[in-house]
Amino acid sequence: MSKLSRRQLIAAGAVTAAGAGGLAVAAKLAHRYGLLPPDGGGIYGPGETLTYAAQRLLTRRSMAREFPRSQISGKPLQNGVDPLGDEFARLQKANFTDWRLTVDGTVAKPTTFSLAELRSFPRHSHITMIQCEEGWSYIAEWAGVPLSQVLTLVGPAPQATHVVYRSFQKDWWESMDMVDALHPQTLLALEMNGGELPVGFGGPVRMRVTRQLGYKSLKYVTHLTVTDNIRQFGQGLGSASSEAGYAWYAGI
Repeated sequence: MSKLSRRQLIAAGAVTAAGAGGLAVAAKLAHRYGLLPPDGGGIYGPGETLTYAAQRLLTRRSMAREFPRSQISGKPLQNGVDPLGDEFARLQKANFTDWRLTVDGTVAKPTTFSLAELRSFPRHSHITMIQCEEGWSYIAEWAGVPLSQVLTLVGPAPQATHVVYRSFQKDWWESMDMVDALHPQTLLALEMNGGELPVGFGGPVRMRVTRQLGYKSLKYVTHLTVTDNIRQFGQGLGSASSEAGYAWYAGI
């Protein structure tokens, strides 16, 4: 049996089990093949597990839809953020010359990158839709450095399973599995619609995870940690959003 057909068979089995009301059976199948999300426990765990496992088995290499430039939204929604404080104001006043992105964890070469260094890497861009769990959406052009390129520079260990990413905003953090971390559309976004990424939209550096809801595209990213044990972070649910009651995997 080929690898692809085996994945399809597993997915079909999980979906059939769920359709028959056997979410627990589907969760066991996902566990057998290592497809458990960090928030896979508790009353909603089987459902979260089924969603994540089915997405990974069926859409592992899928691409988010890209749009023509003519469909870029004229007035993208800038949702509010808490005050960023005096230190952020100081960094912004200096045009973020002192901004640093630290990459550590289970990597061969822990590294700190300046904004100038990130901007010196080959630029990649895509025009994609960002969608919020609250119902709004907009289309924008995002440009920056593929996360995969930064990871290649630091050398993740073979056993690495997730990337944790933290914001300048205190207590805000997210994570993604290595499938999304290495996906060609996952960017450390530095630009939006042809200009520097505005602070209101997460500048100077925002994670852009195209295949998940907007809250996974964390603003003001300052720290990445590659890990082989996602449960050691926070409450073990994979992100601050999970701890607040949202799904860890927010695929669209």
